[in-house]
Amino acid sequence: MSLKRRIALSLSIAFSLIFGVMMLVVYVSFNDFRRDEFKERFQKRLVLTINFIEKSKDFEKDAPIFFDENSDDVLLNEHIIIFNGNKILVYSTLNDQNIIRNKALLEKLDQEKTIYNEHSTPEIFAALRNINGHHYYIITTAQDVTGQSKLDFLKYLLIFSYVVSIILIWFFSYYIVSNFLEPLEILKSDISEISVHRLMTPVLVKNPKDEIGVLATSFNRMTNRLNDVFQSQKDFNSSAAHEMRTPLTRMAFQLENLIRLENHSSKTQATLQQMLEDVYQLSDLTKSLLLLSKFDKEGIASVYEEVRIDEVVFDAFEKVNRNFPNFKMDFQIDEKNSDNALLTVKGVKSLLEITFINLFKNAALYSDNQEVDISITETDSQIIVKVFSKGAVIPISEREKLFEAFMRGSNTQNKSGSGLGLRIVKRILEYHKADISYAAAAERENLFTVVFIK
Repeated sequence: MSLKRRIALSLSIAFSLIFGVMMLVVYVSFNDFRRDEFKERFQKRLVLTINFIEKSKDFEKDAPIFFDENSDDVLLNEHIIIFNGNKILVYSTLNDQNIIRNKALLEKLDQEKTIYNEHSTPEIFAALRNINGHHYYIITTAQDVTGQSKLDFLKYLLIFSYVVSIILIWFFSYYIVSNFLEPLEILKSDISEISVHRLMTPVLVKNPKDEIGVLATSFNRMTNRLNDVFQSQKDFNSSAAHEMRTPLTRMAFQLENLIRLENHSSKTQATLQQMLEDVYQLSDLTKSLLLLSKFDKEGIASVYEEVRIDEVVFDAFEKVNRNFPNFKMDFQIDEKNSDNALLTVKGVKSLLEITFINLFKNAALYSDNQEVDISITETDSQIIVKVFSKGAVIPISEREKLFEAFMRGSNTQNKSGSGLGLRIVKRILEYHKADISYAAAAERENLFTVVFIK
């Protein structure tokens, strides 16, 4: 889960819990208020009843008229039941007197004097009072319809408000967090586009004073320092390789002249020939180092053009064939698209030639018969070039590092080479948005596959 979603989810859950607790507190508080208010009405009715009994000369005769005139319209289904000290019913507003006699309630009144039961239906408020020297059990029952309706209304209102509020909270939390973290998303996008070839591309800094702006500024400074280090390294490699080429060329020229002399012994001739091969190998190594050091600058500044892959292949073969006269190539284009195939990609022809020169040179050095088979297949979106040769295959354990610099497999024993050829091939193809892979088609069969994206 992304940081934006985690923050939005955390805020939404926190606000939901807090809002839910607050609404529960409101509901419970209102219910307590309703209960206390209704209990207060019961108490007022009790005081009114007690005063009536104290002042009435004929209690049983005057009671119906009194309670009818002083009825509380707010209390629904209000009934008053009065027992004397002997627990004998002396007055009741109920017609069915059998259902009002509750010995357990009367006995409980003997101990507690006042009882309020809000959980019964209707609610009950009962009291034992001494009036004019006589004990009376006064029981009042009623329903708080108004209070209950207000409580129910409040409950549904709170539930509806909670649901709507939670939806809004979750939506606006994600929206607000997204706006706050938008600079971070832009920074992430800019950073993801930076590569070793685009270190000087700065990331956007909208507000240099906030934390994200400070982070972006620090990142730009870091990439500048890294670019300086890489540039110094490339300049050193380029200068060193360039300075080494001149003496190596002189040494090769002098060795060639010595070899042409006919008065050398066979042993001396073999030694001079070996020295010349070593000088050529060292010269190839310096050229490869120079190419690696300069390639980033040239690759970035290159203006690509339409290049035919088949022409590149033939030109590369001719250059390799000059040094390896016995080297042969079998070239073919897939029959399915041979008639209308354009075989063109956007790139730099000289660099693409270096790619196939290195592949052909490896085939000439390490194949059993100095032969290579080339097949080109073009689709709507790709051009696939397969380079096939017969010889010792690369062990599986060495294939992951095949395209690393100075990597030489166990199948190259007693063969000259710098270990930079495939690294250069990989680098060139990366700049042309192409890919290369190796596979052992069978025992002693090597297959390099180059895929160009059109």
